[in-house]
Amino acid sequence: MALFGSKKTKDKAPEKSSTKAKAALAKKTAPKEKTVSMQELYADSTKTAKTSASLKKGREENAHKFIIKPLITEKATDLVSQNKYVFVVSEGANKIAVAKAIETIYGIKPLKVNLSNVKGKKVSRGRIRGQRKDWCKAVITLPQGQSIKIYEGV
Repeated sequence: MALFGSKKTKDKAPEKSSTKAKAALAKKTAPKEKTVSMQELYADSTKTAKTSASLKKGREENAHKFIIKPLITEKATDLVSQNKYVFVVSEGANKIAVAKAIETIYGIKPLKVNLSNVKGKKVSRGRIRGQRKDWCKAVITLPQGQSIKIYEGV
């Protein structure tokens, strides 16, 4: 017991004064309630413009982290007739992130986003064997009448 200090006995008189002091301190530090309407909260448009611009900039920077490149194959070009476009995306991407990235880059909100993980092929060159990288593919369905111009000049 000597290692941790001696036990202190509590008196009832100091306990009452401490509760009164705490109550007085709570009254002084209690915030004054003021009713504010929602219009007053969102009335300052300069603050919202700055924050929305910074959010938009942040989204644009993140958009290119998720979408790596469009996938140009025979099957992908055939899917364009069904208003579907194929992209190579990062492995950590999810459907929501890919949809937001497409919207920020191309300005079109997709109807559907389908992701599929593609395993890398096993390859050999002489005696050396290895494997190509695993990657992720996204098939994006756009609304009727909307299109992305990726296959121009290919």
